Amino acid sequence: MSGSVLTVSQVNFFLKSLIEGDGRLSDILIGGEISNFTDHYKSGHLYFSLKDERSVIKAVMFAGSARRLRFRPQNGMKVIIRGRISVYEPSGQYQLYAEDMQPDGVGALSLAYEQLKARLAEEGLFDREHKRPLPPYPERIGVITSPSGAAVRDILQITSRRWPIAEIIFCPVLVQGEGAPAQLAEAVQALNRASACDVIIIGRGGGSLEDLWAFNDEALARTVYGSAIPIVSAVGHETDFTICDFVADLRAPTPSAAAELCTPDFLEEQERLESFHRYFWEESKNLVEYLRQSVDILVQDSPLHNPAAYIQACRGRLQELAERLVRCEQAHLEKNRGALSVLAGKLDSLSPLRVLSRGYAVVYDGKGSAVEDAEMLSPGEVVTIRAASGSALAEILEVIKNPESGNPKG
Repeated sequence: MSGSVLTVSQVNFFLKSLIEGDGRLSDILIGGEISNFTDHYKSGHLYFSLKDERSVIKAVMFAGSARRLRFRPQNGMKVIIRGRISVYEPSGQYQLYAEDMQPDGVGALSLAYEQLKARLAEEGLFDREHKRPLPPYPERIGVITSPSGAAVRDILQITSRRWPIAEIIFCPVLVQGEGAPAQLAEAVQALNRASACDVIIIGRGGGSLEDLWAFNDEALARTVYGSAIPIVSAVGHETDFTICDFVADLRAPTPSAAAELCTPDFLEEQERLESFHRYFWEESKNLVEYLRQSVDILVQDSPLHNPAAYIQACRGRLQELAERLVRCEQAHLEKNRGALSVLAGKLDSLSPLRVLSRGYAVVYDGKGSAVEDAEMLSPGEVVTIRAASGSALAEILEVIKNPESGNPKG
């Protein structure tokens, strides 16, 4: 063996210098199928292999380039990559450093659109049960669009013609470009925070897929889905569909159609109210006429038709009742009179005066109390003797007991 001994690092560095020094490998386009795809969410770097029928090359796309991708790479996807070939010295492995990536056979925007649409549909953001009805008579309508586009003019013109009593709450925003999705989402959130309107129209006029791309933003889609205010999406022309259209409560083919969907026709509503007025007026007249006829019928069959005859009939009835009352009263008095006579007879038979009339007398002491026992009296006491024909005062000389009964007797 001759010559100096090289280290592994020196060999790898030499090979790296050779490869990077070849201008043909510093900016190449290479096509193949993605495999072993790994997305490092924390760092943002993408690691994968690119293969064809016979060979495989390792590849990496750093976060700065990965953030510019319009779609999400997946295993099995055929892509065309622009980048450079270099050697990763620590492992001595050459690999492709990808700076840009495009789907092979389909545009990146179209692929990104389909991927996001499928993912949000699977989450249920497009489900019909989440769609809210529009208010039939909005007082305030929020409009989110460009201040310089034809969309806002169309919406204002149609709203002023169809439903002039509505107030327009206008939120001017960018509708395309890098800052457009954030402005659109913030406008929706601002109208919700302030409860500023009854319905929101969000949209713009027609354009290419790139022009409408702001309305395919995932953050905007989730903001529209979470809105407490019903939202009508009116993006582009009738043939244009965006993610915002699918998430919104209602999709309008154009901004002009959105204004019509959100507003009733004032003249039609006025005519409808007038027809209601005519209907209820006729119904009221018919009801009044029916009630009048009913009253007439009742009057014909009532005392009101001939008050004098009714009063005369009542007078006769009253006279009859008065006579019956008198008869009942007399019978009641007669019955009570007989009962009273019987009771009076019984009471009279028990009266002390009836006893006195048979020769008896009643003695009352000085306090006027009847004397029931001789022991109640004292010699010298003055008493009253009540007989049938009168009374006499007497003085007690002596209280004598009855020897047979053992009780005193005067």
